[in-house]
Amino acid sequence: MTFFENLEPLLRAFWYIALPVSLFFLLQTIMTFAGFGGADVETDIETEGHDIGDAPFELFTLRNLINFLLGFSWSGISFYNSIENKTVLIFVATIVGAVFVGLFFFIIKQMMKLNENNSFSLYKAIDKTATVYLSIPEKKSGKGKIQISINGSFHELEALTENDRIETGAVVSVTKIENNILIVEKI
Repeated sequence: MTFFENLEPLLRAFWYIALPVSLFFLLQTIMTFAGFGGADVETDIETEGHDIGDAPFELFTLRNLINFLLGFSWSGISFYNSIENKTVLIFVATIVGAVFVGLFFFIIKQMMKLNENNSFSLYKAIDKTATVYLSIPEKKSGKGKIQISINGSFHELEALTENDRIETGAVVSVTKIENNILIVEKI
């Protein structure tokens, strides 16, 4: 404790913030990786019927406060001897704290992309354009094939047309689905 007594008041304040926040952050991280503190555990405050714990991009949450204070306090300690003007030091520490919160938002956004359902469904093809791969006979008299891009990947699918024959290489639009076969028309 004599270490803290010999420090200037601002530096002492940074240390008093940094140590408990770092401990809390460490515990929070361990609990998250151990399976606690996920979506089922609410650690954030509820306000007027709006559950902040369900919205990962809310600004005022306990997790964001911890992230901000972590960046604020440790940058204040790190730059204390480098930046002589204490107002500028507090401003820089505040900016670093805000960057920590922004970084958290970015990481959560990237993790949410991993959770998206990108499974293939024929119904995602409706109203999309495609290229005829194997010619499609007229008036549903036979099946052809089209190549279509859905969710960034190409698929080769069977297709019928209700109109005239569509030759290979033609651009078509998917209008509907019947018996798991795409119905297309030439554009």
